Amino acid sequence: MSNLSPEILTAIMLGGILLLILTGFPVGFVIGGIGLGVGYLIFGHAISSLLYERALALMVNYILLAVPLFIFMGTMLEYSGIAEKLFDALYVWFGSIRGGLAVTTILLGTIVAATVGIIAASVTMLSLVALPTMIKRGYSKSLAAGVVCAGGCLGILIPPSVILVLYGPMAGLSVGKLFMGAFIPGFLLSGLYCVYALIYSYFHPRMAPAIPPELIPKIPFWKKTLNLFVAVAPTGVLILAVLGVIFMGIAPPSEAAAVGAFVATILVMAYRRFSFKVLKDVSLSTLRSSGFIFLILAAAVAFVGVFVRGGGGDVVNELIMGVPGGRWGAFAVIQFIIFILGFFIDVLAIVFIMVPIITPIAAALGFDPLWFALMVNVNFQMAFMTPPFAMAIFVVRGVAARELELTMMDIIRGVIPFVLLIMVGLALLVIFPDLILWLPSKMIR
Repeated sequence: MSNLSPEILTAIMLGGILLLILTGFPVGFVIGGIGLGVGYLIFGHAISSLLYERALALMVNYILLAVPLFIFMGTMLEYSGIAEKLFDALYVWFGSIRGGLAVTTILLGTIVAATVGIIAASVTMLSLVALPTMIKRGYSKSLAAGVVCAGGCLGILIPPSVILVLYGPMAGLSVGKLFMGAFIPGFLLSGLYCVYALIYSYFHPRMAPAIPPELIPKIPFWKKTLNLFVAVAPTGVLILAVLGVIFMGIAPPSEAAAVGAFVATILVMAYRRFSFKVLKDVSLSTLRSSGFIFLILAAAVAFVGVFVRGGGGDVVNELIMGVPGGRWGAFAVIQFIIFILGFFIDVLAIVFIMVPIITPIAAALGFDPLWFALMVNVNFQMAFMTPPFAMAIFVVRGVAARELELTMMDIIRGVIPFVLLIMVGLALLVIFPDLILWLPSKMIR
């Protein structure tokens, strides 16, 4: 057994992750390999009992059952056609104003986020439904791609979010309260995105033109309203089925996720999109996504267990607590670290590695744990839009049809303003913490 100091252990483990991920190795193998390798050097054969204890605690965590169920629900909804109907209904309302299609896309992303909760699914939906329409109607490719990325990424914040389901057990927080606390921040970001799209289109009318009136169906006001209600109603039923029962205290997130999976399947049947092939494809996709998540989770268990037992957590604690500026200086450093990690590491890995380390630090600094957790989750939005490791950018680039001639630089230029808007949102949530804390305080226990 080797006698590594906590400082050297911290440098080896954290530095090793960044170095090996840049070489292209899968993140799960990197995290697990470093954890097992360093753990064996320090603890010898005792590492097996340490990992067994932590893995057992993970496997008996009931709330994690919600992960595959929410993934199944979101994947099933991809086949329902809800996104297309919502887009058509919103198009009639907002298409005639400058930037109206961008606003329509953001609103669609907001609604889809409240039913899907998986970034790949929501960004894919918007890329297929809204991106071609915006570009063909003369929108700037950068603006169109940025709107799709930003609107799709709301799915990791607005419940039901798989990231929140995973964050809760790692931080010892109620997933139900995280869900309720995330609503207003999610809507705040959605509102900021819409305002930006309208302001940008006002000053750059050629980049976001209004749709000519003759191209928009002339529908009476009452019928437009009815069509919008009919398009939104199925989504409302699903949201009520999942989040309503959590808010009312009827069921915890795991049971609510099962209800959501069932209702999503019923909706696909109602839209006559259900078949054995759809069920097979959804089940296989759920299996692959859940397996990927739990592989990283198992690897992170090994990593964090060794890191904390070896004294690495204390080193990070002392470094952050010692920065100038008091607790707000420490808070800024934590947010900056999360932001930088988002450039290089998958958000799932950041959750599993960093949350057990920073949560005790936040408690020592005196921050409300729920507020702090959701501030971190708002920060996560940027990780999906900041290259080189930016899932939203990769999904849009991969899904966009070739005839759109959308380049990677178009997408990167488009997401920069929305990354800055997320920073504005973080500042507003610092100034007005009740935007996060008010709704959870109203939950029925």
